[in-house]
Amino acid sequence: MCNDVFMATQTAPGGERAGCDPSKPSLAARELLTEAQAGELRGMFKVLASETRLRLLHALERAGELCVNDLAAAVEMAPQAVSNQLQRMADRGIVVARREGSSVIYRIADPCVTALLELGLCQAEDARAAPEPDAA
Repeated sequence: MCNDVFMATQTAPGGERAGCDPSKPSLAARELLTEAQAGELRGMFKVLASETRLRLLHALERAGELCVNDLAAAVEMAPQAVSNQLQRMADRGIVVARREGSSVIYRIADPCVTALLELGLCQAEDARAAPEPDAA
């Protein structure tokens, strides 16, 4: 089932590849990850491995972009706590910010982040729905 989600996140209405940079080779076509690349990837997953940050990203995906106060209201947290979480994600290039008057407006920086979240959620739902293996 997640393959359908993957294809939907990768194909634009005209049939061309959407989301992540289409000029980059697929994972299967790449050389085995170096230790440095694996470390970078681990760092990104570590930042994403937070219920709060995942909820903030979902709120941003649903709205397109939001200011800190609106994000704080959406996840029922203090604005300062939300700002701290957003800064961690901004440091990794997961979100970007722009100023609008006295407000800071955030959005997801790269459509690959949204595709990754969609695939992760799909896999979690599929795993939860899978029948228990027979205990032999």
